[in-house]
Amino acid sequence: MDSTFLAVVFLVALALVFDFLNGANDAANSICTIVATKVLRPGQAVAWAAFFNFIAFLVFGTHVAKTMGKGIIDINIVDNVVIFSALIGASSWTAISTYLGLPISVSHSLIGALIGTGLVKAGYSALVMSGIYKTALFIVLSPLLGMFLGSLFMVILYNIFKNSTPSKVEHIFARGQLLSAALYSLGHGGNDAQKTMGIIAGLLYSSGYITGEFHIPLWVVLSAQGAIALGTLVGGWKVVNTLGNKLAKLRPVDGFAAESGAASTLYLATFFGIPVSTTHTITGAILGVGAIKRLHSVRWGVSKEIIWAWILTIPGSAVISAITYWISSYFFN
Repeated sequence: MDSTFLAVVFLVALALVFDFLNGANDAANSICTIVATKVLRPGQAVAWAAFFNFIAFLVFGTHVAKTMGKGIIDINIVDNVVIFSALIGASSWTAISTYLGLPISVSHSLIGALIGTGLVKAGYSALVMSGIYKTALFIVLSPLLGMFLGSLFMVILYNIFKNSTPSKVEHIFARGQLLSAALYSLGHGGNDAQKTMGIIAGLLYSSGYITGEFHIPLWVVLSAQGAIALGTLVGGWKVVNTLGNKLAKLRPVDGFAAESGAASTLYLATFFGIPVSTTHTITGAILGVGAIKRLHSVRWGVSKEIIWAWILTIPGSAVISAITYWISSYFFN
């Protein structure tokens, strides 16, 4: 069997492992509020989220996948070593963060890893700055948008239900959270799984298995959606605990507002093909909802730890992938 084909198969499998880790870390994004508010038990929540993660490809296109495939580094420098190094860098950072219970941006770990390998292989000219600038802008905007929209939904709901009894409000939003969690999980699957699709499609294109115009084959779409859904089923429970219990105390109405605000942010970004952090959006939304209730209801010390993890993600994964590329290219040469 052709060695190039075997290498491609191995790297596709490695990309799907990364996608699985993405789902395991980001399971918290989809289920933390619905678990924290006790609307669903953890096992029920991950099954609910995984289902909507998987069917997201029926709702969204592949704009984000195309950005990841050719919008971060020049697709002409992509080869097997570049993909291998990027996946090792991103997967390593994600696995470490999941073990420590830190809700990082898995998206940004992959972007950082691509930047690290691109710089080592071809220097600054390898970077597609338009795609990187667009992504960098939303590193700041996505948590702020999530915070603003989460707060806005909270204010609207407070005014609508201000004369209702707490038990009635809790009953309504215990059911409403099923809808908001489903909408958020759709946005999560629609944005995050596409990042792995883009990496696999870039690999196939550089290896000559995709000819003509760059596109995302259907089997790549289905395998990426399946891997992230499976990772969500397993769940990163330390991360769930950090977001669902340590950041702010949530009720069903709070969870509904946070998920709705975060989902709106994800839909906007996915529409424009921007690979945003689902972690950033839901964390910002939870902080916004918590701050609307009372500023001291948010555990700001925990939020600082999370923000530091965000800041370190791109350089951390870039360093790991750059070292991996340097070692791998030495042995391959």
